[in-house]
Amino acid sequence: MWGFYGRTSASVLLLAVWLGGMAQAATPEIDASRLLPPPPMAGSDAAKAEIAELHAIAASSSADLLEKARRDDGDEKPDMFNAALGFDVTALPLTAKLLSEVTKQEALASKAAKSYFHRDRPWIVDASIKTCVPVEPGPAATSYPSGHTSLGFAMGVVLASVVPEKSQAILARASEFGEHRLVCGMHFRSDIVAGQEFGTALALTLMQKPEFQARMDASRAELRIAHRID
Repeated sequence: MWGFYGRTSASVLLLAVWLGGMAQAATPEIDASRLLPPPPMAGSDAAKAEIAELHAIAASSSADLLEKARRDDGDEKPDMFNAALGFDVTALPLTAKLLSEVTKQEALASKAAKSYFHRDRPWIVDASIKTCVPVEPGPAATSYPSGHTSLGFAMGVVLASVVPEKSQAILARASEFGEHRLVCGMHFRSDIVAGQEFGTALALTLMQKPEFQARMDASRAELRIAHRID
C-alpha cells in the first residue's frame, strides 16, 4: 500500500540525471519551481479525489496507526530510522552530524518551496477533515510539498548510501513517515509525492558536494567501528 506513488520513480530518475549536470555548482540549495509541478488546482477533479482519499484513510485507520502517525508528527529527527537500522543513530556523533546537516538544508529548501506553492492544508480546504494533533487556527498555506516527507527522504537517501545493506529498510521507513502525514490529515497525496521527489533531489545534490562526501566517508568509518558494518 505504501511507497513511491504515481510519477515518483520516473521523476526521481530524471532528477538524478538533471542534477548530474549541477555538480560544478556545489550548492545544497534546490529550486522547487524548477523541480516540482504545481499541485492539483483547487476544486479540480484531482483535488476532490485527494480529499476523498483522506476521508477514506481516516475511516480505515486503526487506533494503533493513528498513534504511530501522532508520534511521527513530532519526530523530525534522525532517530526516526533507529528501528530500520537496528541501533541508535544519534549515539554516533559523526553520523548524527551528517544527518543534522541534511535536516538544516531541508528546512531551508522546504520553507522556500512551501512559500512558492502556497497551498492550503487539508483542514482549510475541508473543515470536516480531522487532524491527529491540534493545529493552529487561521490560514495554513504550507501543504505542498510535505516537509516531513522531504526530510524523511533527504535523510533516508543519504543514510541508504552510507548503509547500503539496510537501504530497503531505511527507504521503507522514509515512505512510511510520509504516509503517516495522510493518516494525520496533514497533507494531500500530491504533497507526499512532491516531498519524496524534493527530498530525494536535495539528497542527490548534497551528495555531490566534496565536503559532504567527506562527512559521509567519516560516517561510514564510524559505523564500521561501532557496528561492524562493511
